Amino acid sequence: MAVESSKLRKFVELALEEDVREGDYTTLSTIAEGAQGEAKLIVKDNGILAGVEIAVQIFNIFDPNVVLEVFFSDGQQVKAGDIAFLARGRIHEILRAERLVLNVMQRMSGIATLTNQYVAQLEGTNAKVLDTRKTTPLIRFLEKEAVLIGGGTNHRFGLYDMILIKDNHVDYAGGISNALQKADAYRKLNALDIEIEIEVRNFQELEEVLAHQYVDRVMFDNFTPEDVHTAVEMVAGRFVTEASGGINLETIREYALTGVDFISAGALTHSVKSLDLSLKAKII
Repeated sequence: MAVESSKLRKFVELALEEDVREGDYTTLSTIAEGAQGEAKLIVKDNGILAGVEIAVQIFNIFDPNVVLEVFFSDGQQVKAGDIAFLARGRIHEILRAERLVLNVMQRMSGIATLTNQYVAQLEGTNAKVLDTRKTTPLIRFLEKEAVLIGGGTNHRFGLYDMILIKDNHVDYAGGISNALQKADAYRKLNALDIEIEIEVRNFQELEEVLAHQYVDRVMFDNFTPEDVHTAVEMVAGRFVTEASGGINLETIREYALTGVDFISAGALTHSVKSLDLSLKAKII
């Protein structure tokens, strides 16, 4: 998923309004206008670096004349003390962009690092780890990009690119059959080229799903690994399968060994520790 330049530019504009507004008075008052300088991005944790390409674009939005010499690319393993890149150009613009670049890269690198740890647990299986919509409002596009950089897979981006029938939808619609029939009818009526996925809470609901032809993917919610294995055998390849609900680093491999296709983990984006990074002036 490549980040759209127009979306990133709008994001930067909102960040500027939040952080800079009328001006960076500290920099304006202490450093001469037009002064040139260099700054280095120092890695202070071990992990997977993410957001480098975004940082290049952010600096370009602030000032196209700021040049980055990049030493580590997105997805590369870094360790404390590594220099990710050097930025050269007008000091005013480097300092105006500093906090935004750091906030974005720290968050993205933390997500990529955690995702990479989940992916490592899946080695030797056919399962893939999915993100969720449990993201930070308005920066979902960056967080999901970080998941990809870490080796994970994106689930739906929003409410508009998949019909995902969850427990509340089932209950409000009057049951599995009603929900599926209505979803399929709506998809056909509106000529929507999107998948239908449905969440099941037990084997009885799964049996109801198996009686229909409207499903592309079925999600086993809060099933034990043993129950997921049984459910995968029941589906027998008719639909794509997904396990979800409280799955973490300690348990994900056990789920992957059941033969399920996807495992979703909200923790990839809602419970992540940012990677510590710092932008420091390079004094020659």
